[in-house]
Amino acid sequence: MMAGSAQRVWIIGASAGIGAALSRALAARGAKLVLSARDDAALNALAAECGGAEVAPLDLAQTGDLAALCDRLRASAPFDAIICTAALYDPGRVGDLDPARVEAMVRVNLLGTLDVARLCPPLIRDGGQLVLFGSVAGYIGLPGGQPYSATKAAINNLAETLAVELAPRVDVRLVCPGFVATRLTAKNRFAMPAIVTAEEAAEAVLRGMARRGFEIHFPRRFTLAIKLLRLLPYALSLPLLRRLG
Repeated sequence: MMAGSAQRVWIIGASAGIGAALSRALAARGAKLVLSARDDAALNALAAECGGAEVAPLDLAQTGDLAALCDRLRASAPFDAIICTAALYDPGRVGDLDPARVEAMVRVNLLGTLDVARLCPPLIRDGGQLVLFGSVAGYIGLPGGQPYSATKAAINNLAETLAVELAPRVDVRLVCPGFVATRLTAKNRFAMPAIVTAEEAAEAVLRGMARRGFEIHFPRRFTLAIKLLRLLPYALSLPLLRRLG
C-alpha cells in the first residue's frame, strides 16, 4: 500500500498511542494525512509534526459526528486507506464495572467502529484499504478484560464479515495487537508479556498493510500463543484462564 509518496490516509484515533505513531510513520513516508480524534490540541500538535496534516476533529461517541465529517471529506476523497484505531479501555472484573463507562466503551469501540464500517467505504478508492483495530483480547475471554475484550471480539467478527462483503473493491484488514505501551495499557496492574512500543506497533501495522493477507497480529511470540489457547477445547482452556485470573 505504501509504494508511493502520494498516498492519502485518514487516521481515526490519531491523537495518541498507535494512532499517533502511525501518523508520524506515514508522514515520514510522504503520505498526505487527515487526522481525527476528540483532542483538538493534541491533533494540532501532531499535525505540526506531520508536515501540516489536515485536522478533522471527531468524537465517535457522538451520534452524527462521523456522518457529518464524511460529508465534508467527500470532496477531497478518495482515500488510499482509512485506519480506525479509536478505542476506550478500562480493565476490571464484571461486578466492579461502572455502567456509564461500559456504555461509553461500547459506544466508541463497537458502535463507533460499526459507523466507520458503514460510512467510510464509499470514501476509499477502488482497491484501497479499510483497517480496523480488533485485539488479541478479542480472541478469547481473558480475565479482567471486560467489556473491552467483548467489544474487540465483536470487531474481529465484524472485520471478517466486511472482508467478504466489501471485496474486491475494498481491501479490509484486521489488526490484532498484543500489549502495546500506551496510556491505555498504563492502566494495567500486571506484568504484560511481550509488550512493544507504539512505534514498533506502527511499523508492524505498515508492514502488514504492504503485504497480502487479512490479519495483522503482533508480536507473534505472544499472539500465536493466544491463538493456540483459543484452539484448545474449553475443558483445557478455561482452567488455564482461571490461573491467569
